[in-house]
Amino acid sequence: MKISDLADNTGEWLRGTGPESDIVISSRIRLARNVAKYPFLSRANVKQKKELEELIRTKIIEADVAPALSYINLSELSSVDRLFLVERHLISREHAEGEKERGVAFEKSENISVMVNEEDHIRIQVIRSGLELRETWKTIDIIDNKLERKINYAYSSQFGYLTACPTNVGTGMRASVMLHLPALGMTHHIEKVFNAVMKLGLVVRGLYGEGTQVSGDLYQISNQFTLGKSEAEIIEIIEGVIPRITSYERIARKALIAESREQLEDRVWRSYGMLKVARMITSEEIMHLLSQVRMGVNLGIINDIEMKTLNELFVLTLPGHLQKLEGRELTSSQRNIIRALYVRKRLEKIETLKG
Repeated sequence: MKISDLADNTGEWLRGTGPESDIVISSRIRLARNVAKYPFLSRANVKQKKELEELIRTKIIEADVAPALSYINLSELSSVDRLFLVERHLISREHAEGEKERGVAFEKSENISVMVNEEDHIRIQVIRSGLELRETWKTIDIIDNKLERKINYAYSSQFGYLTACPTNVGTGMRASVMLHLPALGMTHHIEKVFNAVMKLGLVVRGLYGEGTQVSGDLYQISNQFTLGKSEAEIIEIIEGVIPRITSYERIARKALIAESREQLEDRVWRSYGMLKVARMITSEEIMHLLSQVRMGVNLGIINDIEMKTLNELFVLTLPGHLQKLEGRELTSSQRNIIRALYVRKRLEKIETLKG
């Protein structure tokens, strides 16, 4: 599969379905694994990194972890292509910016990806639309077991799976849920909710995880530590918290409708109008505008645009995607113009189809 084959479509995790999908964008689980008798990548030399890449790539194919997997060597890609894969959540920013031999295997739906030579030798990831942590765990557990039959993992009977970062030692698992919480932000209750979340040992991050800022009212909530708790216990903690947060968000939305419906509708329709007519839109602006419109669709204020389209636009208007669409590197100003044009055409197409 070529990177260009992905440009016109998006992964299934953006389809806007699954439990709680009005608020929960996606559920993701990632497992960190290392190959026994090899040093962690921070200590490995060029020869060892090359050996690891060749070994793991071969074993991924032999293990048949998923049907029709494609494998891409990241060292052969341009910076734009690597950014594109980051925006699709197929690789991490650290993986994109790494050195020497490294790669990623993924299948067409983009639900499954296996990163090779990221921070750890192997990072397995499964992502699904909506609140589907248990189903996500079932899938990734099967993949992990298949690989473990082919690869001797670095494992300690005392500590569990050994990882490059001490916070991942144990299960090596990070479970996260991506939430859209505009009303909690507008009613200034977001900090109170997240302070309670952090007391449970969970962390709140932006759209692309650690080190990224929150934009578009999109938040990732995940476990902070993996040692001392089983995979089932970690999932249970997160699953116990998310319904409470979604409930608070729905209460906040109802309060906005009841107390300031005209102002809310004006905010939503202004945002939709900007998307339909603007000639230049920055990355920060597009996230805010899409967030407002997405809330408006969920509240029934706007009825002529699907949730799947809005979810996709959060990703398709990012810098890597715009540059891939144009087939060249773009300045910030050029991206702002092309982003606005792309959104206008997408919305015009929807109106034409409905008309």
